Amino acid sequence: MKVAAIIAILPAIATCVCLLGRPPESTTHTASNQQISSSVQAAGEPATDDVKPTWSRDVAPILYKNCATCHHPGGGGPFSLLTYADAHRWGPQILMVTQSRFMPPWLPEPGYGDFADVRRLDDRDRAVLKRWVSDKMPEGNASAAPSAPHYNETWLMGKPDLVLKVTHPFTLNAGGTDVFRNFVLPYPLKRTEYVRAMEILPGTPKIVHHANVVIDRTGSLRRQHPNDWESGIAGMELLVDSGNRFDPDSHFLFWKPDSPALVEPAGMPWRLDPGNDMILNMHLKPSGKPETLDAQVGLYFTPDPPVKQPMLLALERDDKLDIPAGDADFVVEDSLTLPIDVEVLGVYPHAHYLGHDMKGWAILPDEQKKWLVWIRDWDIDRQAVYRYKEPILLPKGTVLHMRYSYDNSSANVRNPHSPPVRVRAGNRSEDEMAHLWLQVLPVKVAPDSADPRLLLEEAWMRSRLSKTPTDQVSLYNYAAALTGEGKFAEGVAAFGDLLKLAPADERTRAAMGVALDGDGKWQEAIETFRGVVQQNPRACDARFDLADLELRHEQLSNAETDYRAQIGACPEDADVRSGLGATLEAENQGNAAQAEFRRSLEIAPGNLRALMGMAELKSDSGDFASAVQILKQATNLHSNSADAHEQLARAYAQSGDQNSALTELKSAVQLAPNDPLLHSALSQVLASIGSFAQAIEEQRSALKLFEGDADGWNNLGVLESRTGQTAAARADFEHALRLQPDHRQAKANLEHLQEKN
Repeated sequence: MKVAAIIAILPAIATCVCLLGRPPESTTHTASNQQISSSVQAAGEPATDDVKPTWSRDVAPILYKNCATCHHPGGGGPFSLLTYADAHRWGPQILMVTQSRFMPPWLPEPGYGDFADVRRLDDRDRAVLKRWVSDKMPEGNASAAPSAPHYNETWLMGKPDLVLKVTHPFTLNAGGTDVFRNFVLPYPLKRTEYVRAMEILPGTPKIVHHANVVIDRTGSLRRQHPNDWESGIAGMELLVDSGNRFDPDSHFLFWKPDSPALVEPAGMPWRLDPGNDMILNMHLKPSGKPETLDAQVGLYFTPDPPVKQPMLLALERDDKLDIPAGDADFVVEDSLTLPIDVEVLGVYPHAHYLGHDMKGWAILPDEQKKWLVWIRDWDIDRQAVYRYKEPILLPKGTVLHMRYSYDNSSANVRNPHSPPVRVRAGNRSEDEMAHLWLQVLPVKVAPDSADPRLLLEEAWMRSRLSKTPTDQVSLYNYAAALTGEGKFAEGVAAFGDLLKLAPADERTRAAMGVALDGDGKWQEAIETFRGVVQQNPRACDARFDLADLELRHEQLSNAETDYRAQIGACPEDADVRSGLGATLEAENQGNAAQAEFRRSLEIAPGNLRALMGMAELKSDSGDFASAVQILKQATNLHSNSADAHEQLARAYAQSGDQNSALTELKSAVQLAPNDPLLHSALSQVLASIGSFAQAIEEQRSALKLFEGDADGWNNLGVLESRTGQTAAARADFEHALRLQPDHRQAKANLEHLQEKN
């Protein structure tokens, strides 16, 4: 059964602007790090106190490294800085903005977070620029100047594996306020892919301030706007459905003028499934004349699924944002206690035009303070995501803190209102926000534990609900996290609280069915799912869960009907195909089942149920070698699946390879140490190779977990009888008969034992 969907909250991720002049618009161009590095190395010896700095030797390397990514023809900056003539023309402005540290755009204070790719010019570079302008900006030996970095409008990383384009170009009016537009880009492939990198070509760079991407797992935004989604949907922030798995929006998928190629760290690609939509959220700025935007997104795939599962967390106090006109120091604070050990990979502070002093830090359990970020003078036009040089380890019990101050006085030159007016939280740029987003990676995770992100989600949602108890998004995510952790009764109660607020909500009712099933109330769950499907025949999640539940309780005809109905009514899904295959297999329709498993694997080559179903069909036909190969693939892709290891062990045992079966069963037991059936299976394999002492130990472990297993007591008696423990064996057989008086094997074994004695 699929875990209840989590509503993904889209953060308002904006980007830093370019390096000089007015706030930039955008660019689709950049130079590689290698190009910039080469330029610097070719520059010759730097100026000394006795040698005047020149453009060729001293200034060009500084501007090429720090400024040219925006300041080149077609870039986001208002002018180019690739030539001596360019720099000479703009020299006084270069001096002004670099000496004031307005440029390059880098907001964090030094010493309050060790960040990668720091843009802040060091004192030496600032001194070189100051002296060069003071000395009338000499060119020097032009032939000795480094080669200027090269920029072009094509894909920086080569031809993408897939290009998604805006369905209908959008025309931005000549004037007026900023526009936020969301373009829905349906994912067209019929298989799951993992994205290792993404580039965005906005089409008309000068009107784009920034863009970011969120994944809509079920096309929920398209369903909300069935008649106008192709033209783009207005709005700064959105709530979308993150789908059927616990898969929080875990990456900062944003575009900014100086780094359009977004390459994910090793082991951390993100997933696109059939039926997903990419939402391209764009902040557009009028240019003075009508402009047409025709954006496209290039995706680069990897065959390897993620091995690391990061998560975005946020400290936030939007509920406290009610800033009086004239208040120059309005403060909000928030905190969150971490329930597990994490590494912090990056941080994104966010406010709007009134934000001023913004701090984020952590207090460790030993009272040590670690700074995450400090921005003394916030500027919405220069914001960015800041990634750390090295991950920051924060142990369980660490308390995260944020403290933001806002300036709503007339002295704030960025205040959008003159005179100032009362400002509250909201999604318009003239409203305010108070967010500190952190990308964290759970560490020191036990292999048999629940998804640690669920623990983070639970703690985060508890914190949100402590501030806004009736917030429906928080309440839903909290209930879904409890359900995902196996706290089903608590999940049922939390979903019940939500249904009191929104009794007709389809998503909540379907999620309640999942929690009811987990709580052992599967009949109620079936009725709940059926009610949702009757209300909306296209309720894909509820129909899938209904079919899955019917399959598990051997209502095969109903399950087949519901799986087929979902395939007809909803976007094709690998899980639906594998579920239908499992149903057909249970109905002894082997060929039809195999066809469904194959279709599932065409959509998602790593679909676990399809792989295990294919392997079971091979085993049933006696082709154990093929079953082993399929299941080895399954365990490689799903190394944490105890079921896959257990089925591979059975395939090995059927093929006569008891040693490999033993290895796989030991892996399964490590992954699921509280499963008595796995301990019993391991006991049987150990006995088959003559390891009776270990076999007895494993069978006893199984019985500790399930004392009412008459078969298990009989099996333990057989093992102890074979090792000469007659009294213990007799007691085991008698125990089995007390549990099940008609247990024929236990009765026969007890009689045989008495005859021997």
